[in-house]
Amino acid sequence: LFTLGAESGAKALSEGVLVARHEIDYTRPLVYHPRGVDIDLWVGQVKAVSFEIRYEVHDDNVVFARAASVIVPYDLAAERPRRLSEEERAYLEKYLETETRGVSR
Repeated sequence: LFTLGAESGAKALSEGVLVARHEIDYTRPLVYHPRGVDIDLWVGQVKAVSFEIRYEVHDDNVVFARAASVIVPYDLAAERPRRLSEEERAYLEKYLETETRGVSR
């Protein structure tokens, strides 16, 4: 998501962001799977000064965890948070899903 942003006019998202909050709900024990598990990732919300990334860890129809992170764009030179640019908002909104899959926020 952040690497692709650089190619879409949202380069600053790959250079300066902070995790302001992270929340995770574990729904089932996850033991080692030789072939791995899948992690779905999408944007849950876009605001003026932050956005939310949501995650779901699953294997087929079994969900092991759901999580949400609030991400804040950060100006490294000024050492402070900043507002999302119009290009960044447009980029993030391409991945926006308003459906709630179980992580409360």
